[in-house]
Amino acid sequence: MIKNRCLLMLLAIPFAMLTACSQNDFNDLEAFVQSAGEGLQGQIDPLPEIRPHQYFTYQAFDIPSPFVPRKNDHVQTAGSGIQPDLTRRKEILESYPLESLLMVGTLQQHDKIFAVIKSPDGTLYRVQVGNYLGQNFGKINHISESEVQLLEIVQDGVNEWAEKTSALMLKN
Repeated sequence: MIKNRCLLMLLAIPFAMLTACSQNDFNDLEAFVQSAGEGLQGQIDPLPEIRPHQYFTYQAFDIPSPFVPRKNDHVQTAGSGIQPDLTRRKEILESYPLESLLMVGTLQQHDKIFAVIKSPDGTLYRVQVGNYLGQNFGKINHISESEVQLLEIVQDGVNEWAEKTSALMLKN
């Protein structure tokens, strides 16, 4: 008997919940929907006028194409005659970019003048005319008290090489 009462109670709870949810008391919601549009005044802007497309005729055929690499003005192109010696054994200072090397002084012995170059790791090197610096096959062709002048061979195209003069200035 107690089991029957408990079972009857358990079945009565969901029915009570369903009857509570089935009440149709939406009067306030219906009143809100009825009054929501009152007092609104406005106008929708008309669609913008569609103008016909204006065509443009390209007339800048004599201007260089922006998609073709330009040759630098300070670089002398020498066609296919100039190429670096790729079989030559590289010197130690050719493993550093030229911008990372510093000229810190000069030395003179008899008639020869040497430049003192500092590498990024802090090591000092003595170089002379004919030595190589930088990663662009730069060969030293003149050393003065204030600078080292070198001639670099840079790649200008797919198989084209060009000579470029560079200088390494004395760092105070």
